[in-house]
Amino acid sequence: MASSMARSFLQVAATEEVASPLRVVQIEGLVILKIIKHCKEFSPALVTGQLLGLDVGSVLEVTNCFPFPIREEDEEIEADGANYQLEMMRCLREVNVDNNTVGWYQSTILGSYQTVELIETFMNYQENIRRCVCIIYDPSRSNQGVLALKALKLSDSFMELYRANNFTGEKLREKNLSWVDIFEEIPIQVSNSALISAFMTELESDTPVKQCDYDRLQLSTKPYMERNVEFLIECMDDLSMEQQKFQFYYRSLSRQQAQQQAWLQKRRTENMARKAAGEEPLPEEDPSNPIFKPIPEPSRLESFLVTNQIANYCNQINGVAGQNFNRLYLMKSLHDN
Repeated sequence: MASSMARSFLQVAATEEVASPLRVVQIEGLVILKIIKHCKEFSPALVTGQLLGLDVGSVLEVTNCFPFPIREEDEEIEADGANYQLEMMRCLREVNVDNNTVGWYQSTILGSYQTVELIETFMNYQENIRRCVCIIYDPSRSNQGVLALKALKLSDSFMELYRANNFTGEKLREKNLSWVDIFEEIPIQVSNSALISAFMTELESDTPVKQCDYDRLQLSTKPYMERNVEFLIECMDDLSMEQQKFQFYYRSLSRQQAQQQAWLQKRRTENMARKAAGEEPLPEEDPSNPIFKPIPEPSRLESFLVTNQIANYCNQINGVAGQNFNRLYLMKSLHDN
């Protein structure tokens, strides 16, 4: 019995712990305020910062953050950024603050964050951190009355393909991966301590009931809509260029296949003549012939990202247009009354 207990203990010890999937990102209210303050102060410039916290089961807790310094264009690119991060985390550890890296945050303009650089940053973090997220904050979208804050992570199936650097159509069909499967949005849950919640409750009673934000009644969203449409047109041009690459690839492939068929027909005719003359037939495929060299298929990653971005701009335009119609109908009713 002792040996069976020992074996079961060894089996349990040798069994690799299966990580539970990430269900929610829990962020403290103070961290959200820090992120918003940093992004708005330097808007429209893009900024980034580090997220610190704990990975507990299916919940990723973000308890602190600090901004990265903005590097000037004439500065030399050295290890200053990494040294700054290490020094900041050392100082936080000395004052007994969570200093475990759980990801990073960054600002964006009109939701234009789906780039190859974001994916590369994810992969770099993934080498050292089992689970990490990126908090995206959009100050321009938040000015429209919506807290544009979202937590993203890369899907596991996409990371496998990215490591293999194989984004051909055949591989994507095999993995059943489409453009909507690149990023996964994780629900965000805001948490506050009991003292902060009590303090907010006290402040709530002092807020005048008649206080009104008249900016919400502003009917004009022309600048925001115009920039969204401009970015959408640019993405459509990028998608058209990607489609031209694939059209050129398929034309080249068809031309190569036609050349191969012509060459094979000629070789078969020649082999028939050699057989009639009693000679050995020649091989029907010649690897040294350039027409048998496979044409590399262009990667579909860029087209997937552009398609993702187009869908994002369309959703934003649809949301803002819907809000504008509601305001217009409200003003029409008030005017009629």
